[in-house]
Amino acid sequence: MTETLERATSGMFRRIPSVRNMQLGLPAALLLLTVVAIVWNGALYLTRLWAPLWWLALFGDFALTVVAAERIGRCVPPTYRKLYERTLAIGFPVMALVAWQLIVDAGILSPLWFPQPTRIAKALWDVTVNYDRASGTSLLGRPWLIPSRFEHDGWAGVWALFAESHVWATLGRVGAGFVIGAIPGILLGVVMGINRTVRLMLDTTLSAIYVLPKIAIFPLVMLMFADPFGEGPKIAVVALSVFFLMAINTMAGVRDIDPVFLMAGRNYGARGFQLLWHVILPAAMPVIFAGLRLALGTALIVIISVEFLRAKQGVGFMTFYYWEVMNPERMYAGLVVVMVLGVVLAYGLQALQRRLMPWQR
Repeated sequence: MTETLERATSGMFRRIPSVRNMQLGLPAALLLLTVVAIVWNGALYLTRLWAPLWWLALFGDFALTVVAAERIGRCVPPTYRKLYERTLAIGFPVMALVAWQLIVDAGILSPLWFPQPTRIAKALWDVTVNYDRASGTSLLGRPWLIPSRFEHDGWAGVWALFAESHVWATLGRVGAGFVIGAIPGILLGVVMGINRTVRLMLDTTLSAIYVLPKIAIFPLVMLMFADPFGEGPKIAVVALSVFFLMAINTMAGVRDIDPVFLMAGRNYGARGFQLLWHVILPAAMPVIFAGLRLALGTALIVIISVEFLRAKQGVGFMTFYYWEVMNPERMYAGLVVVMVLGVVLAYGLQALQRRLMPWQR
């Protein structure tokens, strides 16, 4: 009886088409999405609505691209998964730049305020290879002249090349301010996370000062230095921005440690500094590095803003200078340099995180 029922049931389910067979295959799905994209853009173009509703057209194209990418992602084998994800990460910005180029070429956006990416790339090349004799600066410091300068003037000549660089000026301010602010911020955050009394005393004060716009207190910081127009105030305002952010994030990371870790450390005999070094800091490290990434981005934003106001060198100064002389291509080139610096610094911090936290690999 049981065997007869099983045979009848299995035969009945074999006649029902599976959900997988009912779905469109990958080539058919991509062909369908391509047809939909052509019909969507063609209808807007033929009705002359593409120009006034270009943002709606781009939104529709973006939605179709997302659907197509997800459909392809389901068929990608695990071996090529990373390649697929990198293609998405790089492909979308490339598509956005192509769309920008086409929209400006079509006259929908003004090339005066939104120059084409090709013009911005040409301007970036110009500011990279050319030396501004009026200000005595260059973007990278002309590193191709290092061998000849070293031969004639030694290390002093090499240093003079780097001293004329906008990028190295900005990186020096960010690096110095980041280190000066992050180390005491982390130390204070650990103490506040461990000691309730210190936390109650300082938490409100830190939260109140943290929300102050750092660019607003920059004039006050300038008055604290003997040379208010030197590098000291610029580095100090970056350090202040990083300090408060790291103190608050580190305190939160230490407070949120699972008590099981502390109990396990004490059971193995860890006390005092040993407990701090082997249990508390490693457990709070993910939150600390998350705070470091935020602090690094904040430091870059603050120094660019400061260079807008009070600097004769730096990527922020270069960007604002080309805005003042109405050279939008080079202004956008300066913004591109800022974005590249942000990406490079973030990847460098991630590499440091992987090295200091090998258990997360």
